[in-house]
Amino acid sequence: MNIVNPATNEVITTVVGDDQQSIAKKVMAAKEAQKQWASVPLPDRISILQKFGELLKSNILSCAEILTSEVGKPLQQAKNEVNGAYSRIEWLTNNASAALSEEWMVPTGPTREKIVYEPLGVICNISAWNYPYLVGTNVFVPALLAGNGVIYKPSELATLTGMQIEKYLHEAGVPHNVFQCAVGAKEVGELLLDADLDGYFFTGSYKTGKYIYERVSTKMKPCGLELGGKDPLYVADDVTDVKTVAANTADGAFYNNGQSCCAVERIYVHEKVYNAYVEAFVAEVKSYKIGSPAAENVYIGALTRKEQPAFLAAQVEDALAKGARVLCGGKRIDGLGNYFEPTVLVDVTHEMDVMKEESFGPVIGIMKVDNDSEAVAFMNDTQYGLTAAVFSSNEERAAKMQSQLNAGTVYWNCCDRVSAALPWSGRNHSGFGSTLSNVGLRAFTQPKAYHLRS
Repeated sequence: MNIVNPATNEVITTVVGDDQQSIAKKVMAAKEAQKQWASVPLPDRISILQKFGELLKSNILSCAEILTSEVGKPLQQAKNEVNGAYSRIEWLTNNASAALSEEWMVPTGPTREKIVYEPLGVICNISAWNYPYLVGTNVFVPALLAGNGVIYKPSELATLTGMQIEKYLHEAGVPHNVFQCAVGAKEVGELLLDADLDGYFFTGSYKTGKYIYERVSTKMKPCGLELGGKDPLYVADDVTDVKTVAANTADGAFYNNGQSCCAVERIYVHEKVYNAYVEAFVAEVKSYKIGSPAAENVYIGALTRKEQPAFLAAQVEDALAKGARVLCGGKRIDGLGNYFEPTVLVDVTHEMDVMKEESFGPVIGIMKVDNDSEAVAFMNDTQYGLTAAVFSSNEERAAKMQSQLNAGTVYWNCCDRVSAALPWSGRNHSGFGSTLSNVGLRAFTQPKAYHLRS
């Protein structure tokens, strides 16, 4: 399998993928090794995963360079991702004991009662290419902490990063058969869906997530799906610094080339500040440096998937045909790599694909609204439900809107962020199940109830 640099479309290297025989061997070995791993005391498992985090931190440059070379992420943003993974591992390992240790509900009396959190067994983690360190950490770190084995399939677009993750986990002390990479594209994913595994956890598109859910449903095994979004953001008329709000929200839309699960994908602005906001937003976007993701100070790098520029161009063409205007960008950047101009569209409506379907690229539509109620109605007019943001100087006003938004995560005066202390979950086509927080640590366990009578 060729590993291609999306900034140049040149082959970086070639790797040997898995097949039916190798996957069968890995699953069998993982099942045997998991039993021993589960018997390792939780403090020792925590120590091993902490060492893994330290290895990522001490090798941040090499990890980031590999990530940049195969997904097109600007180098500084790749470093930010590895640092973010370290912080996430730190929180998960610091809180694992409280979440995963046995819990006495009735500690005294004639009948004592407790809960023990046992591992699921060997889980399948089919991961994503846009943030392989972060979305991977959300799954395989708590899974390993809970005593599970993991068959980890990195996206074929982030294979080298997946192999780095495997390398450092093993170096940290995770037994080789407890965590194993499954290398390959769709065919390898199909083999894993057929395998006798104890849970399936996927990060990616709604279409693929729906397919995985249907394929494994008859197994009656846990399935967690962190899928796409069309995340809305509203700017109220009481914001005090329009320029700063515009800069922060533009970053929420265009960071990582707009290829974030929780990227801002549509913006609604109160009519009283609309013109000032749009002017400041466009000025901010026009200041972004575009170029080789390995170059210094580049903010917009290459799109990871070679098909994406054509997809984005089609969204822009659809919007223009239905009355939208382009204020900047709007087309593919000619050259060898997968580049698309950061694009701002106005005069948009919900009849346009760019306001309904996930873009996953540097394209945003900005729409004028009359009031908060209209904004809420438009924000909820979606089949997705991952995140939603409100920018306002009044917390009570924002909270009223947040309570009406059908999303797993809501923000006030911030956007496009994830905290390890809070559950990360979607609604509707954005998936179900939670990672992160104590809820996410326990997502990889099966509770067992003990009734103990003397």
